[in-house]
Amino acid sequence: MELDVPENEPEFEDRTPAEGTGRKRGRKRRRPRPRWFVVTVGVIGALLGIIVATPLTVGLRVWYQARQDERPRSDAIIVLGAAQYNGVPQATLKWRLQHALDLYQHGVAPRIVTVGGKAPGDNFTEGDSGRRWLIRQGGLPADKVISVPVGRDTLQSLKAVGAEFKRLGLRSGVIVTDPWHELRAKRMASDNGIDPAGSPTRSGPSVQTRDTQFHYIVRETGGYLSYVLFGKSVHTPEETIKGVVPDNTGTPSTPPSR
Repeated sequence: MELDVPENEPEFEDRTPAEGTGRKRGRKRRRPRPRWFVVTVGVIGALLGIIVATPLTVGLRVWYQARQDERPRSDAIIVLGAAQYNGVPQATLKWRLQHALDLYQHGVAPRIVTVGGKAPGDNFTEGDSGRRWLIRQGGLPADKVISVPVGRDTLQSLKAVGAEFKRLGLRSGVIVTDPWHELRAKRMASDNGIDPAGSPTRSGPSVQTRDTQFHYIVRETGGYLSYVLFGKSVHTPEETIKGVVPDNTGTPSTPPSR
């Protein structure tokens, strides 16, 4: 018995793998990127990551060190210089001197070293002005205060202090400065033969407002990187040179409540 198959009825054929492969071959394949391109993009990405991450990391270290108060028994307390007017320490330097006096009275070290040179036209150095204040207003014996009247920036001053430490046979020192300055000052002190600790002031112009604190953190981040990468120290802050309002009270006033 015979069956007629209509001519218009589709024929059913088995698709071979070759046909399926042929269809895939019809699509446009994505060419792999050259190896040099992948390596270049990777290197650029890594460099950008370092450029962004490094300042952030240093900024966090500045912020963290500013909140530490290290008071190990040491050979000396080192007061970094700041503005003086006609031999009278101004606000920033007064707070540092008062803090150093407190550390001395608590037995942290048997002597205080005051540091800092003078700007052109000044008659007195920051180091000598600080020493005079500690003796006259602080009541310290003259032989307990050493002046190192050298330096118009932190690096110059700490190089001079390192040389004086070596001459006197001293090794360790507690550095008194503004909070945001501590990380850079400790690094410079260590590089000049001093075993440093940091006990920053908690009052003064550099900690008055959050905007001021942010400004100093950014500035000290740049200052620290400048020293580590190029061996240079940033210039002394403006308030430690000129343009300060004379303050002849002789002692720090009561800090504003915060």
